[in-house]
Amino acid sequence: MSATVFWIGIGLALWLLALHGLLTLRHPLRRIMAINLMGSGVFLVMIALAARSRPTDPLLVALVVTGLVIAVSATALALRLASALERQEADE
Repeated sequence: MSATVFWIGIGLALWLLALHGLLTLRHPLRRIMAINLMGSGVFLVMIALAARSRPTDPLLVALVVTGLVIAVSATALALRLASALERQEADE
C-alpha cells in the first residue's frame, strides 16, 4: 500500500468519524468540534492528493491553506453564536 492511499484512508476515516459525531451529539460545542474534524479529514485528503502529483501541485496546497483560514474564521463565528444562544437560553 502506498503512502498516498494510507493518508487518503486516514482522512476518510476521520471524516466518517466526525460525521457520526455530528449526527449523534447534541451539545453545540461538540457539534462544532465534529465539523472541524470533518474539515481536517478533507484537508488531509487534499494534501495526500497534492503529494501524489510530481512536482507538488501548488494549487491544492494553496486551497488547503485558504481552507484552514476560512475554517478558523467559521469556527470563531460558530462559537460566538453558540455562546450567544446559551446566554439567551439562560436569561429566559
